[in-house]
Formats: sequence, C-alpha cells, structure tokens
Amino acid sequence: MTTNIFSKSLLDTGTNEVINPDTYFQNNLPPSTLPEDENKVKEFVNKHDKAGRRIVLVTSGGTTVPLENNTLRFLDNFSAGTRGATSAEYFLEIGYAVIFMHRQFSLQPYSRHYTHSTNCFLDFIELRNDGKIEVNSQYIPKMKSILEKYKKAKQDGTLLLINFVTVADYLFLLRSVTQIMRNLKENAMYYLAAAVSDFFIPSQKMVQHKIQSAEGGLTLTMDQVPKFLKPMVTNWVPEGFIVSFKLETDPSLLVDKSRQALTRYGHQIVIGNLLTTRKLEVTFITKDSELKIQLSEEEVNNDVEIESKIIPELVKRHDEWVKNT
Repeated sequence: MTTNIFSKSLLDTGTNEVINPDTYFQNNLPPSTLPEDENKVKEFVNKHDKAGRRIVLVTSGGTTVPLENNTLRFLDNFSAGTRGATSAEYFLEIGYAVIFMHRQFSLQPYSRHYTHSTNCFLDFIELRNDGKIEVNSQYIPKMKSILEKYKKAKQDGTLLLINFVTVADYLFLLRSVTQIMRNLKENAMYYLAAAVSDFFIPSQKMVQHKIQSAEGGLTLTMDQVPKFLKPMVTNWVPEGFIVSFKLETDPSLLVDKSRQALTRYGHQIVIGNLLTTRKLEVTFITKDSELKIQLSEEEVNNDVEIESKIIPELVKRHDEWVKNT
C-alpha cells in the first residue's frame, strides 16, 4: 500500500490542453454567496465613484483545490495573505477605497497585527485587581495608531471585505468584481496578490464523497486552471491598471518570466519577488524597465514593511497611467 502524498511530482496533470475561461465558467458552479457579494460590490463602487475616490481591488491569500465534491480533503498553499493585507492598509492611508478579496480566515487589514501572530493577543492585555482589563502600557502607542486607522476606514466606509475558499470561488468572484468595476476605467487598480492554484480537478471528475484510504494509493489527474489575466486585460477591464505578482525560487528566471507574462497578457506591471527575500525586496518589471525596491538594514531593524514602499510607487505609476490614458 502506498502513502497518499499530494506533491506535484506525484501528480498526473492531465492533458496539455489549455481550458478556455468561458468553458471553465460554464462547467463549474459559482459560490452560493456570489449574488450577495455582487450587490455589496456594486453599492461600494457606486458610492466611491460618485465621491471621486479611486478604487483598488486587492486579492489576497491562497486558493484551495477540493479533492471531493463533499470536501474533506483539498490541496492548499502556504500563503497567509500577508502581502495583500499589509498592502491594503497602505492603499487606505493614501486615500484609495479598497475591495479586499481574501481567502477566508487569512490575514485581514489591521487585525493582521494581532492574528496569526507569534505573540498571543492575550499577551497585549492585563487583568487588573478590580476585575477590569486594560492594554499593557508598552503596547498602547502602536495599538492606538492601528485602532485609529481601522476606525477611520470603518467610518468612511472605504474597506469592503469579501472572501473565497476554492479556486472556483476566486475565479467567479474575480470575474464579477472586475466587470462591476469596468466603468471606473483607468481610475481603478487591480492588485492581484492572491496565490491562485495552477491546477484543479473539475467537479464532474471528482468523487462525491470522502476518498477511502482503505483502497490504497491515490493518483490524481488534474487540469490546468485557465489563465484569467488575458480575458481580464482584453475583455473584463481593458482600461484598468493591472498589477500581477511573480514568485520564483530561482533568481535567474524572475525577470524573463515576468516579461513573458507581460507580453502574453498585456497588462501594466509584474512585481517579481523571490521566496527567500520577498519581505525584503521586490522588482517592478514593465515591458521596458526594471526597478528594484528593497529595505535597508536600518529599515529592517525598525520593522519597516516593504509594502510601505511598494504602494506609493504603484500609486505614482497609476497617476501616470490616468494622465496618459
């Protein structure tokens, strides 16, 4: 009997045929919450469009690939949504309204400082002798700053949270949200930081119930997830400012593969990063330029986040995009 290990090296990834995005949407079911999410997005977009505020869609976190229709097992990736949640905060500070489309239970703006943390939230508060609780004095300045920003975003209604779990959830939501944002034209930015699965199992090919381990080893045949960037650029939001990410482990591949993506899909920027240094440096790659952004040793020691440099640079480029368009 063989062990069930779901690594790519043990998977048959099916045929080399690339699935057309339209075919994907015809053959897979949308999430049950899609109509409700669409209504929230329409209301949000209309409100901030009338106010003259730019809107950015930030996608964040990883997608799952179910192995059964009544899902107990699934494939996942390590993304916690750090890049997306952190970036959303800096977009809000600069004045954008943010649609934060994130993996359920992944990191969220502001609360990220106290969830998924190596420091338990309970360590930030103390129990007084009179039975009341209070924030430990050493944490008050930072917590006060985060709380003020969070309350402002809530008061202004500039942050909308919608979530996904599976790769199908993500793709249906992405198509709906971008098409709702289409009329914003060049005033909308699409910051695609989610870690989207490359392969999936179509629902019609999945077993209905739990895969039984008593039957021995498991061989999976997976199809390739359709490349959504092309229809997004050409059909869904042809005038939008689109930013994608490229994560690699081999530095020699990063720029070439990013440029290949720009040529293939026709969007504006790829932000390239390496697995081991992604929190310290990134490279902005366009069809004819490269710009490396990195933290100095002093900035690292002072807990400066690289997103505090990424977002202002993107906003500057978005300004140029709007003027030129």
